Amino acid sequence: MSMETRSAPDHRQSRWMSEAIRLATDSVATGGGPFGALIVSGGEVVATGTNLVTSNLDPTAHAEVTAIRNACRALNTFKLDGCILVSSCEPCPMCLASALWSRLDSIVYAADRDDAAVAGFDDRAFYELFTDPDSVWPTTVHHLPAEDRTAPFDAWQVKADRIEY
Repeated sequence: MSMETRSAPDHRQSRWMSEAIRLATDSVATGGGPFGALIVSGGEVVATGTNLVTSNLDPTAHAEVTAIRNACRALNTFKLDGCILVSSCEPCPMCLASALWSRLDSIVYAADRDDAAVAGFDDRAFYELFTDPDSVWPTTVHHLPAEDRTAPFDAWQVKADRIEY
């Protein structure tokens, strides 16, 4: 099941999508992965990103995450409410979580997860991971209770000058 926008795309979204696809294609030519993304605010592109996983040796450097990081720096904020993520491909679960954490208003994408899988980028199992018991996950995850496990949260709660997010 793919994500869908709540309203029909307008002509600007088509222009932005063409740019995201161009970024993705150019990324391949320069040694990056075949993914491109834009962050749009107020009808203007404020940041772009391409997949830099292999060139930066960073498995989190997906195009969407890179665009989000660049937008946050450009706008001097960690909240991107009012912004749109335009991606050449459906965001993987990590990128979707990043979009949710950054409070983006909407996400628009072109290629879907099945298109990506055909090209060798098969993240389909990740979308279903949380519906499976952790005993069958590909990475072992163990809860190790510690007596002082809530100390960081306690410190956060009493910090008068904390910045909520």
